[in-house]
Amino acid sequence: MESPCILVCSIDDKTGYCFGCGRTRDEIGAWTLYSGEERRTIMASLPARLETVERKPRRETRRTRMARGGDN
Repeated sequence: MESPCILVCSIDDKTGYCFGCGRTRDEIGAWTLYSGEERRTIMASLPARLETVERKPRRETRRTRMARGGDN
C-alpha cells in the first residue's frame, strides 16, 4: 500500500498536519481504511499542505536518530 510516511510523525500544532507527510492525525489513523482513490486524492494535496507547516519538528525524529546511529 502506498503511503507518504517518511517516519517523522510529529504534528504541527498550528496547522494540524504532520511535519513529514502533511496528513492529519485522522488521515494517518484511517489510512489503511481508505480506498486507493481516496489515498491518491489526499496524497495530491500533501505538497501544498507541507508548504504551510513550520520547517522543523519540535523533537528529534526517529529518522534523524537512525541516521546518526542512535536508534539501535
